[in-house]
Amino acid sequence: MPRVFDNIDLSLLPALRETLALSDRADFCVGYFNLRGWKSIDEFVERWSGGSGHCCRLLVGMQRPPQDDLREALSAIRSESYIDNQTALRLKKKLAEDFREQLMLGMPTNEDESGLHRLAHQLRSQKVIVKLFLKHALHAKLYLLFRPDPITPTVGYLGSSNLTFAGLLKQGELNIDVIDQDTCQKLSQWFEDRWNNRWCIDISKELLETIEESWAREQPISPYLIYLKIAYHLSQEARTGLNTFRIPRDFRNKLFTFQEAAVQIAAHHLNKRGGVLIGDVVGLGKTLMATAVARIFEDDHDLETLIICPKNLVSMWEDYRSQYRLRAKVLSISRVTKELPKLRRYRLVIIDESHNLRNREGRRYRALHEYIRENGSKVILLSATPYNKTYVDLSNQLRLFVPEDADVGIRPEYLLRHMGETEFIRRHQCPVRSLAAFEISEYADDWRELMRLYLVRRTRSFIQQHYADTEPGTGRKYLTFADGSKSYFPTRIPKTIKFAIQDEVPNDQYALLFSSSTVDAINRLTLPRYGLGNYIDERPKNPATAAEAKIIADLTRAGRRLTGFCRTNLFKRLESSGQAFVQSIERHILRNYVYLHAIESGEPLPIGAQDARLLDVRVNDTDDELFADEEDEQSHDHEPSISSFKTEADFRERAAAIYAYYADPMKKRFRWLRSSCFLTQLASDLETDCQSLIDVLRKCGPWEPNQDAKLNELYHLLHRQHPRKKMTLFTCDSQDGSLIEFNR
Repeated sequence: MPRVFDNIDLSLLPALRETLALSDRADFCVGYFNLRGWKSIDEFVERWSGGSGHCCRLLVGMQRPPQDDLREALSAIRSESYIDNQTALRLKKKLAEDFREQLMLGMPTNEDESGLHRLAHQLRSQKVIVKLFLKHALHAKLYLLFRPDPITPTVGYLGSSNLTFAGLLKQGELNIDVIDQDTCQKLSQWFEDRWNNRWCIDISKELLETIEESWAREQPISPYLIYLKIAYHLSQEARTGLNTFRIPRDFRNKLFTFQEAAVQIAAHHLNKRGGVLIGDVVGLGKTLMATAVARIFEDDHDLETLIICPKNLVSMWEDYRSQYRLRAKVLSISRVTKELPKLRRYRLVIIDESHNLRNREGRRYRALHEYIRENGSKVILLSATPYNKTYVDLSNQLRLFVPEDADVGIRPEYLLRHMGETEFIRRHQCPVRSLAAFEISEYADDWRELMRLYLVRRTRSFIQQHYADTEPGTGRKYLTFADGSKSYFPTRIPKTIKFAIQDEVPNDQYALLFSSSTVDAINRLTLPRYGLGNYIDERPKNPATAAEAKIIADLTRAGRRLTGFCRTNLFKRLESSGQAFVQSIERHILRNYVYLHAIESGEPLPIGAQDARLLDVRVNDTDDELFADEEDEQSHDHEPSISSFKTEADFRERAAAIYAYYADPMKKRFRWLRSSCFLTQLASDLETDCQSLIDVLRKCGPWEPNQDAKLNELYHLLHRQHPRKKMTLFTCDSQDGSLIEFNR
């Protein structure tokens, strides 16, 4: 009676190995052959001499996907299977590609590499000969082993196991051994008929080449060739853009070579993925490049353009629209919440200074996102500083045109390698090839791979190295305009400009700010909002719920290390400018009073971010939108804006309004914790800090810009010392800390 091998009670692999050990040749016919699975039996084949009569002949049946079989079975047209030389060559090439793909799956091990080395040697010495059966789909699984035994010279195994590790040992299969010699002889003849068929083609050479061209090759490839291959693949997107898109005639004498390349690459990204982020550093012409990309899509795809920009850039974009004949509308970003809902469809949207849209909970962000989604608009983002504090800054900008669960074509490989794909899916429940998956990764290499698909960014040093010419003698780098004139890269020489602080003048604003009393007041601050974990009541009257306990645990982990950074940032604001410092103090007092209002009213406290974002006072309560004095939006009663406060009553009145705004339209942006979870010391310390800072404001008085010595010195530099020179000024916005560029 034959034995049954189902890989449950009895596995096929041990029996096959036992028989191979006593055999001197073998014939295998399988539907699927796994190159790395060969190592489970290769040691027995290695002992054979090779060549006719002393080798393993392996017939692969060219197995088809189940959907192909179903399609043929349901087809109304029946035809005899027919194959020609061209079809045979195509199928042979396809199988070679399948084998290459096998070797790309999974993480290779040293054992895998050694096994593939042995398989390559056996193919080379004809200890293994592999043929591909092409006449028709062949799903047979047959293992015939021939041994020098006069009683049972042939042993067969017949069933469902392919020549893979899983098929021979792991997954459920059904096989039997065949010892009856008459049956073995018939099976052997069946194998010979197919082995010698006209459409059974030897692919041993192709298999050997596949291994020798893979990571398993015995002779290492030179680092230079590896570098060239990497460069070739990494530049594929750029080369496609350069070969596909033409620069409009209007721009051919206006763009430098590096700008033309950027335009063509950006056009490729925009066409392929629906959006692009042009992130060249300041001064390399992002505005002109975006205009050229827009013209390409207006000319070639009949699109119209909507340009969203800060209010101070509206006139500049109007000039570009007129000069380069864009069919475009220019809209200040401050008006998007009012204008976009009633605006007609624009299929291309340019967003200048897109880094201002890092917060996807903001009203402007939501308005833009909704407009782009409803109209299917392509998007060009412009920003010299697309990344600020976290990688989510990047994904939030991409989310304007990329749905969070859309397939972006790549995965966060470093994260998956660290966490494991199964654990990732179990824990996060999102597609691994999506923006949502990348947002979980903290690995820079993952984000570099993602941004490679969407970002065009070059630096001055890159331009100088690859596009600029060098002047003989001086060695200065320059670019050449179309008319032959040269534009030299400036030599940057840092200089310190000083301004006077007159301690003897009673009303000198900076003298008052830098006085010892102001410094001492900052040093004495308790800053309780940055250390809320220190104020948790360990024995509250009503124990914390599970959700509250999690919030409390986060406070305990994060809070204690933040107070020093907050104090440092206040000193940085003091060093930056008087106006920035006064504004920061006012905001700090106001936020304290928001907490005091909640405590005194018995209401829950709005808990904002308790992580690295708190290290900058501008976002320490996730409420930066509340304090923006924005044109055309100051009439919103529910979103109060900050002004000059004079008394405690002023602060308390405004804090109550802000708390009401937190608790209603912004409720989802916070976690909420009952005020009874905290010690009474929290209210005391908040009040003490408020009174100390109000004293500072009272002593300094309202800030007078016309008496700002630092601002006056800057004005003198721009308008008196260098009135006719091009100037670029960098500063940090006192509202959100972003790097701002001013050009003249």
